[in-house]
Amino acid sequence: MAAPQGQRYTPADIEAKWQQTWADQGLDRASEDPGKPKFYALSMFPYPSGNLHMGHVRNYTITDVVARVRRMQGYRVLHPMGWDAFGLPAENAAIDRGIHPAQWTQQNIEQMKTQLQQLGLSYDWDREVATCAPDYYKWTQWSFIQFLKAGLAYQKEAAVNWDPIDQTVLANEQVDSAGRSWRSGAKVERKLLRQWFLKITDYAEELLQDLDKLPGWPERVRVMQENWIGKSTGAVVTFEVASSSSISNTVTSRKVGLWQRVRRNIAEMRVRDFPSGSWLYERNRRWLEDHGFASIQVSNTERIEVFTTRPDTLWGATFMVLSPEHPLVATLTTAEQAEAIAAYQTAASAKSDIDRTDDTKEKSGVWTGSYATNPVNGAKIPIWIADYVLMGYGTGAIMAVPAHDQRDFEFARKYGLPIQVVVQLVGETLSGDTMAEAWPGDGVMVNSGPLNGTPAGKGEGQSVAQAIAWLEAEGKGQGQVNYRLRDWLISRQRYWGVPIPVIHCPSCGTVPVPDAQLPVELPENVEFSGRGASPLSQLGDWVNVPCPTCGEPAQRETDTMDTFIDSSWYFLRYADARNDQAIFDFDKVNDWLPVDQYVGGIEHAILHLLYSRFFTKVLRDRGLLTCDEPFSRLLTQGMVQNITYKNPKTGKYIPIPAIADADQPVDPETGDPLEVFYEKMSKSKYNGVAPQDVLSKYGADTARMFILFKAPPEKDLEWDDADVEGQYRFLNRVWRLVTEFIGQSGGVGAQTLAPAPGDLSKPEKDLRRAIHIAIKEISEDIEGDYQFNTAVSELMKLSNALTDAKCTDSPVYAEGITTLVKLIAPFAPHMAEELWQQLGPKQVGQTASIHIQPWPVLDESALVADEINLVIQIMGKTRGTITVPADSDKVALEQYARESELAQRYIEGKTVKKVIVVPGKLVNFVVAP
Repeated sequence: MAAPQGQRYTPADIEAKWQQTWADQGLDRASEDPGKPKFYALSMFPYPSGNLHMGHVRNYTITDVVARVRRMQGYRVLHPMGWDAFGLPAENAAIDRGIHPAQWTQQNIEQMKTQLQQLGLSYDWDREVATCAPDYYKWTQWSFIQFLKAGLAYQKEAAVNWDPIDQTVLANEQVDSAGRSWRSGAKVERKLLRQWFLKITDYAEELLQDLDKLPGWPERVRVMQENWIGKSTGAVVTFEVASSSSISNTVTSRKVGLWQRVRRNIAEMRVRDFPSGSWLYERNRRWLEDHGFASIQVSNTERIEVFTTRPDTLWGATFMVLSPEHPLVATLTTAEQAEAIAAYQTAASAKSDIDRTDDTKEKSGVWTGSYATNPVNGAKIPIWIADYVLMGYGTGAIMAVPAHDQRDFEFARKYGLPIQVVVQLVGETLSGDTMAEAWPGDGVMVNSGPLNGTPAGKGEGQSVAQAIAWLEAEGKGQGQVNYRLRDWLISRQRYWGVPIPVIHCPSCGTVPVPDAQLPVELPENVEFSGRGASPLSQLGDWVNVPCPTCGEPAQRETDTMDTFIDSSWYFLRYADARNDQAIFDFDKVNDWLPVDQYVGGIEHAILHLLYSRFFTKVLRDRGLLTCDEPFSRLLTQGMVQNITYKNPKTGKYIPIPAIADADQPVDPETGDPLEVFYEKMSKSKYNGVAPQDVLSKYGADTARMFILFKAPPEKDLEWDDADVEGQYRFLNRVWRLVTEFIGQSGGVGAQTLAPAPGDLSKPEKDLRRAIHIAIKEISEDIEGDYQFNTAVSELMKLSNALTDAKCTDSPVYAEGITTLVKLIAPFAPHMAEELWQQLGPKQVGQTASIHIQPWPVLDESALVADEINLVIQIMGKTRGTITVPADSDKVALEQYARESELAQRYIEGKTVKKVIVVPGKLVNFVVAP
């Protein structure tokens, strides 16, 4: 099928045609051929917002190139796509636009799917999933029940963001920077609600240790996960709190019988030993009152447990701090401090965790009125509450060592609390009275009883290890490993999510929905107002159901799941996406897993990736998987940035089209000079470029080529319209090069058979060397770190070599043309397919599509040069090059250089003092002045 010479490259004519043809042929459908090695290429699936942005284009293009190359290399490739479709925006759309979340989501999916198809991405659409579809979330619910059966799902009270006006729970993203509700404007409060959790902490150690099994992940991501898991070694220490109460009744003068004396002793013992508020405490306290034993001082000992990574500094603990939400606060607060404590708790409840732990903000707190006993020295230390201590981290209580912790130091200085130095700098004397800041470093232990003189630190034989040993020997503490990682709170008081599949029965307790009744589908007759409790909780017909176990009236759980649940297993479902009998087939999922190449943004480095690893390990332990880790290799692509204009006076961003003079940009309204910088594309910054605009002007292949050429995939990419135009021109040059060859030769035909190297002329050898250098370099660039930018550069070099070649009627030239089209196919798939068809591959018995052709094979012998260009230098300055035999030794190279006309022009009649020969590169003559 020869093309007329000079045919123009018109992307609009060819791209839609080949997209339809590939779809009709099922070209990108994953093969189940067991005779081929597998490769699973996956991009993180998108939330269906309705429109792709350039970040999407970059992510998906990178993965698509990998998938296309692997197909040509003989792999059976799974390259699927789906939709992370539950989430808050759809529910907001229902409130704002009066459209059901399901309808809004489906419209967006259809629109974005069309946009993805226009990019020529080689997805197996037969495996498409949407997390909001009942046939998907049925298995999300089934997975939850597996967690429940394994003892990894439970309920407890936890704090939520509460809007007191709308009387509803808010997601973190619905709370603005001032701590107010995005809808009502009310000051958001923290409120305790009963919530569902998954026990990810049971897998903390394995999640940490198995990071060593992920050498294909960026070190940065592994470190982020390691820090998030936050393993720390220290000790648990118990501080006792002695609170006493007097019974005010007067004892009358009377005889006390033996039985009453025994009963009195038992009652006093129980009041001393049991927590106040417990039924045994209250029962015995009332007996003492009722029987007139009033002047007895009854002591009840509370205990506060603290975990510390520096138990060696216990001797420097001069006060304790509890979280305002700590359950002991009410018990420990004296009558004199009750009002101040209550006010502080109210104020703390209105702050986010981020605000409370912000190191730049001044510390605040209130004394409870109570004291604790330091277990190592018996010192009486005050107990405070402060919002910088969080109930969700550790035990919700800390021992404060102000001399050696800056946060504690600032708190102590503000409230006049004592500062006791226990780590002394060698050769110096630190004093708590004169310190300007805390000393967190190492030194020698002082004022620390048995540790005095010990080197401070966590090393072997240093103070931390000795402190733990002493505490254990004295029965005052116990060594312990702790993790920063908290259990995963998955409850959401919203509609558009997966209903948690449990039923609460007054008799049977919490009962999982039977498998046969899954999925628990979301009801459609829901009103969305953004006010009040969860929409599901207001539907009596949906909530009230019989208990599956006993048949008595019961109620459904009305919380839905965190959307991170949906994305924590979707990559498993792709292996068997149409299975309606099981979450997936065991053999199929373990054939495709783990994912060989996962691509996504660095913003998912912790939560999504950590949760996916957790899910994989739990399902493995349930006998469903054989792999330990879901993703063998991870690439976190950089952001797509564009030039951005901002008025520094007003903080206002200016749209790019509003800039009249890019060299001296000013605010069109105020005339103020503007700041100019590159920033991530964003609607709010007015610096976005719509992919559709690029596609309509230049075509998908140009957009792909620019995205791949502009920067290495892991680096940020700076948008440049001129560079987009440059890639369009390059594709036009390739198009002309190939179509002119077709016009002159009538296609490839038998010319694809390369001649024996011995039969080649020098121009043919030079061209063949350029061809195979391109094969070598591009093949290396698409392995390892995926340096697609340099691969595109090699395509340009090969194109230039073919353009400059003088042997256009040679089989070598035909080899170069077909090789160029094959090498460019993963990058510009539409143009490559069109050119391949025009080259007439059927003439040599090949199958139709270029995308299932074998990847070009490197011929090492073609890289061997018969001749090289030798640089001639005089006094270190390059004067030109000469051509010499490639196998020349140092003596021969010097002779060739001396006898060359080029060198003679500079050394003739002069004394050569020294000759420096670098074999294969240069000869440098040092001559007398």
